[in-house]
Amino acid sequence: MAIPQTMHAAVFYGVGDLRYEQVPVPEVGDDEVLVQVRACGLCQSDIKKLRYPLLDPPRIFGHETSGTIVRVGASVTGWQIGDRVVVLHHIPCFYCAYCLNENYSMCQVYQQVTTTAGFVPSGGGFAEYVKVPGYIVSHGGLIPIPEGVSFEEASFVEPTNCCLKAVKKAQIQPGQWVLITGAGPIGLMFAMLCKHFGARPLVTDLLPSRIERARTLGAEVALDARAPRLKDEILELTGGLGVDVTLLAVPSTQAFFQALDATRKGGKILFFAEFPEQVEIPLNPNVLYRKEIDLMGSYSSSYKVQHLASQLVFERRIDVGALISDAYPLRDLAAAVEQAVRPAEQTCKIVIRP
Repeated sequence: MAIPQTMHAAVFYGVGDLRYEQVPVPEVGDDEVLVQVRACGLCQSDIKKLRYPLLDPPRIFGHETSGTIVRVGASVTGWQIGDRVVVLHHIPCFYCAYCLNENYSMCQVYQQVTTTAGFVPSGGGFAEYVKVPGYIVSHGGLIPIPEGVSFEEASFVEPTNCCLKAVKKAQIQPGQWVLITGAGPIGLMFAMLCKHFGARPLVTDLLPSRIERARTLGAEVALDARAPRLKDEILELTGGLGVDVTLLAVPSTQAFFQALDATRKGGKILFFAEFPEQVEIPLNPNVLYRKEIDLMGSYSSSYKVQHLASQLVFERRIDVGALISDAYPLRDLAAAVEQAVRPAEQTCKIVIRP
C-alpha cells in the first residue's frame, strides 16, 4: 500500500488545547517498523496527561495500541508488511537490579516510552501511524494478533497485563473473597480476572448502571459503595471474617477506609489507582499491626505475565469486548476525553479508531 507523507494526529499543545492536525508520517530506520493504528484504548493515564500540565507539549499520546505493519526496516526479521500486531510502548532492559528482581516497571529503560508518532516519544497511538523503535521490535514489544481477534479486543492486552500483574502480586487464590472498589473498565477487568482464577469478586460502585454491569460481567456480588450497612453486608457474606484481598481501583480515601473495615485479619489491600499528589491518608499504624494487614501497590505492567495476558484476551478467557461502550474517530478525541471525565450512565471503556 502507498503510505502518505503526512497523517492526521491528535496533538497535545497544552491543557485544553488538543488539535486534530496533519503531521509528518514518522520515518523508519533499518531496525524499526511502522504500524498503521487501527484501535487505541483511552486510558486514565492518557486523560491525566491531557488534562493536567504534567508533560511539556507538543506530544502525541495513546499507548493501548493495535494495528497493521505497513513498513519494515531493512534489518528487521520475523515481521512483515500486513502483520496484525499489538504495540507495547515500553520494554524493560532485563539486566538492571530492578529487572533481576522482576520489578520491571521500576526499570529506567522501561519507564522511557519510545514508540512515537512524532515530537517527544509519548506512545503515539492517537495518530494514523506509529513508529516502533528497534529495541521494542527485537525484545518482544510486538505481539501478533490471531485471526478472528478484532483490533479493539487486541488493544486490551496492555491494560489486561496491568491488572493481571496486580492479581498475581496480591497472590489471589481460588475461593478467596476479593473486594474491588470501582466498576469502571479496570474494576470490571479485575472482576473478570478474579472469577477466571476461581476467586469470588465483590464489586462496589456509586452508579447503579455500573453495579448492574459488574453483576453481568463476573462479580459474585455487587453493592452500592454508599450503602449504610456496607461493612455489615460484607462481613455477613464472608462469614464474619471480611474479604481476603481488596483491590483499590478508584483513587478514593473513603474506599481505602472501607477496605480497612472490610479486609480480614491477615488480608491484603492493594493500591492500583493513582491518587492525586496532594492526597495524604491519616492512618493509625496499629490497625495494620494488630490486624496484620499487608498494604501494597501495583504500578503498570509486567513483562513476566505478558504471554498470559495476551492469551487471556486472544482466547477470550475474559470478555474484554463487553467492556467497550463507545468508539470515537480520532478527530473526536477531545469529545471522548470529555465523556470519560463526565461519563453517561452506560459509559465504560472508550476506544479510539484512527
